[in-house]
Amino acid sequence: MLILVIVLNMLFVLADKPACRLQGKSKYAEFLKDGDIIIGGIFSFHDSVVDDKQAFESLPEPLKCKGLNFRQFQLAETMMFAIEEINNDAEILPGISLGYNIYDDCSSILLAIQTAMALANGQEETIYTNEICTKLSAVAIIGHSGSSLSIGSVTATRAFNIPMVSYFATCACLSNRREFPTFFRTIPSDYYQSRALAQLVKHFGWTWIGTIRTDNDYGNGAMATFLQEVQKEGICIEYTEAIYRNYPRERILKIVDLIKMSSSRVIVAFTTAIDLQYLVKELLLQNVTGLQWIGSEGWIANKNIITAESYSVLGGAIGFAIRNAIIPGLQEHLLRVKPSSATEHTVVNELWENIFGCTMATQENTSNSNMCTGTENLMKVNNLYTDMSELRIPNNVYKAVYAVAYALHNLYLSQDNEGPLEKLYIEPWQVLHYMKRVNFTTRNGENVYFNEQGDTAASYELINWRLNSDGKAHFVTVGLYDASLPEGKEFVMNNFGIVWARGQKQVPHSVCSESCHPGTRKAARRGRPLCCFDCIPCADGEFSNISDSSNCMKCPPEYKSNQQRDKCILKEIEFLSFFEIMGILLITFSFFGTCLTMTIAVIFFWHRDTPVVKANNSELSFLLLFSLTLCFTCSLTFIGQPSDWSCILRHIAFGITFVLCISCVLGKTIVVLMAFRATLPGSNVMKWFGPKQQRLCVSALTFIQVLICSLWLFLSPPFPVKNMEFYKDKVILECNLGSVAAFSAVLGYIGLLSVICFLLAFLARKLPDNFNEAKFITFSMLIFCTVWITFVPAYISSPGKYTVAVEIFAILASAYGLLFCIFTPKMYIILLKPEKNTKKYLMVKINNNLPRHHSCLYRQK
Repeated sequence: MLILVIVLNMLFVLADKPACRLQGKSKYAEFLKDGDIIIGGIFSFHDSVVDDKQAFESLPEPLKCKGLNFRQFQLAETMMFAIEEINNDAEILPGISLGYNIYDDCSSILLAIQTAMALANGQEETIYTNEICTKLSAVAIIGHSGSSLSIGSVTATRAFNIPMVSYFATCACLSNRREFPTFFRTIPSDYYQSRALAQLVKHFGWTWIGTIRTDNDYGNGAMATFLQEVQKEGICIEYTEAIYRNYPRERILKIVDLIKMSSSRVIVAFTTAIDLQYLVKELLLQNVTGLQWIGSEGWIANKNIITAESYSVLGGAIGFAIRNAIIPGLQEHLLRVKPSSATEHTVVNELWENIFGCTMATQENTSNSNMCTGTENLMKVNNLYTDMSELRIPNNVYKAVYAVAYALHNLYLSQDNEGPLEKLYIEPWQVLHYMKRVNFTTRNGENVYFNEQGDTAASYELINWRLNSDGKAHFVTVGLYDASLPEGKEFVMNNFGIVWARGQKQVPHSVCSESCHPGTRKAARRGRPLCCFDCIPCADGEFSNISDSSNCMKCPPEYKSNQQRDKCILKEIEFLSFFEIMGILLITFSFFGTCLTMTIAVIFFWHRDTPVVKANNSELSFLLLFSLTLCFTCSLTFIGQPSDWSCILRHIAFGITFVLCISCVLGKTIVVLMAFRATLPGSNVMKWFGPKQQRLCVSALTFIQVLICSLWLFLSPPFPVKNMEFYKDKVILECNLGSVAAFSAVLGYIGLLSVICFLLAFLARKLPDNFNEAKFITFSMLIFCTVWITFVPAYISSPGKYTVAVEIFAILASAYGLLFCIFTPKMYIILLKPEKNTKKYLMVKINNNLPRHHSCLYRQK
């Protein structure tokens, strides 16, 4: 029962109070204007709030603001000017007047949210009744001057579907329509500016930079996008630091020390002008100058920061700014502003006091000698409020107001009104719907529309800080960026007009490591960013033909790298040529041997009837001379560039001619042995080794080699190859043996015949043959075997063309050995001792050399 009584009393008390009432103290607008439709405005008339510590013993007092901002006054007046212009325009919202409620957020997120909620609640003078909360809330809000402020406000008012059009919030995060469906802006998103700045850094070849950002949504979001873009371009960040106006001085000094110790000469700053001023002040105190600053639109075109002192630090800075514009009539509107004692909640009086350095008359202050009269002339004032040279942000405010006006106009037209537009009660969600379809052209010819993310078309001017003829710092436009243009053509710049840090005309240099020239490759330094590297020369056989190559490419097999390692050139081709000294010498020895052999053959033929020639088996002698001639001439096939035919001919000719030669020598050796047997009584052996048998023996032995060579050609013949493994910088043209087994069989067969011939000649060396020919055959075979035994290791170990030279030398040496050892003694008798070339002398020598029992037998016979 007691609980029921308490509940009934509470209901009775609540019934006496209005159904809708304001909780807490009301936030008063700085500028008010009645109208059929109210547009809200939020500007940062002050830079910050006074940091008062609360005792938590009573309700906190309203926050106090400090740091008057002239530029924000100009923006607010631009909004009021645009609304007046629209009200006087018969084509836009005819018969309907626009009003405004403009608040000051003092650059505080708390106040930004509070002012946004005040605009959602309606005017302070609203009368609340028990039935309904009748109010005239803002159908749209123009604001804010920062991304963090806009995020707080648009989040608070999202449930009311009130569209908010910002003139200076650039954070790319605000393009997220799921989180911020009611947000629009007439300033481009930082997404485009971050990309543009990344392209700017790449354009000037800076790969080693530092970055500074404001520690809020604007700076952090824009810098995150910028870092992603420069990473794609291979640009490295030496450091990235955050600053904020409320940071303690010690933290700012640490950033200054970091900048002083860094090696990068370029700093990209995504900051607001207010925050950057704190850093510039400390840099100026420590004389940190000469760095190239790249600025965002947050400060690059702000005249609050461009002073004689800051120019020594920021001189030559370049960056992107919103495009400048001309707003006709705005200057006259700004100069008509006057203070009013009747307006209690206005900052105009504060503005007036700051501009003219006087004090406005109040009830508490009426006797001050420096009192403001209210008649002071703004035309004689030159400050940020009256400056008409930089209307970049005011133009955004101007476009934002017109965007809301055109949305309202289209909304009224949709009501199917045939006559003048009727005054209707407008809900914010209706305005939000038509804001998405706004598309109009300003008096300056600028097309205004919003894409699906609520963003406007991105267009920037690239401006440069420099000194004019009077020595004063000012801005100069040196380029343009338009994101609506085709890819690769968004950026247009005039490089010749840029003045860099320290007044230099040349582009500053900022790299961690100098560019690697062609012929080298980049090798990353351990523990350092990718932009810090060493340049390593390419290895032999590799090249790089571009700067900053990550690796060296291998040359094709027939090419080698040049001395600079920046291209590939053909390798030197090596083979035993006819025209080099070694080739000429070998050819000379070959021709000499051939001529000498033919000369001996001619002499033998001329003296073919003499006993010396007859006694030494003239037929085999002539065949031996013929085969030696072939041996000398076949060495010529080893000289010159190898081809299919030369490779086959050289090995086949060598194998067959040498077998023919050894066969003849072997036949002569057998004849000596058989002749000795024939001298024995009753021996009839010579009939078994007569001239026919000798020819058959030589033919049979040679045919075996021909058969081996035929099988070699049929199975795997020799062929020319390019040997690129032995030398790195040479290509050896040589003949591949094809079948090593076949080549070994050819040499083995020659070796077998040579060994047999040597053994037989050795056995017959002391026999009383005619002029002791067996002894000379023994010597010749000894030379022949020695040459070819030493040939094998020399052939294997000789490189390139020297392999062929060794083979030719072995052929010539063995041929000369046979020629001299077998035919020199005979030539000596024929030419120098003709008296010994008689049958009588021959018979006397035979009788003297035969043993006694042999001579008796011979005499008996």
